[in-house]
Amino acid sequence: MAFSVSALVLFGVIVAIFIRNKQLKPGHAVMAALFGFMLNQSNMAAPISQFLESVSKAISGIAG
Repeated sequence: MAFSVSALVLFGVIVAIFIRNKQLKPGHAVMAALFGFMLNQSNMAAPISQFLESVSKAISGIAG
């Protein structure tokens, strides 16, 4: 689960940067967060999680 927490922080920072640069309105950020929350509760949550885990392992394999 360490990847999930770091990904959450990374995406939070990216959204904050977009809001600060006025490229992403706060309302759009809220909608994106709600979409992510709903997506997490759907049937697609497991395949997305597996995909992100495999990408994480591939990146760590290249770096290490």
